Amino acid sequence: MIRHSVILKLKSDINSADKRAFFEAVDKLAAIPEVQKFEVLKQISSKNKFEYGISMEFDTQEQYDSYSNHPQHQVFIQNFWIKAVEDFLEIDYVLL
Repeated sequence: MIRHSVILKLKSDINSADKRAFFEAVDKLAAIPEVQKFEVLKQISSKNKFEYGISMEFDTQEQYDSYSNHPQHQVFIQNFWIKAVEDFLEIDYVLL
């Protein structure tokens, strides 16, 4: 099992309509085949600058690679991610 997590901070000048569109597009990523346990989270700790998290799981590396290369994911990156995200941290975990 691979847990894919992205922790992000949105650009400070993003307006509410663009922010809403961004998260609507994020939610649609859950429909990509083999995505499991999809969650969008609001970060509440004052210990870091990040605001939100996106988490999902995949059974295999091949499924994760398929998601990463999926046309819907690529369109999301080009049309929403690049325009809205100021900074992020991506972490991919496997169980020990």
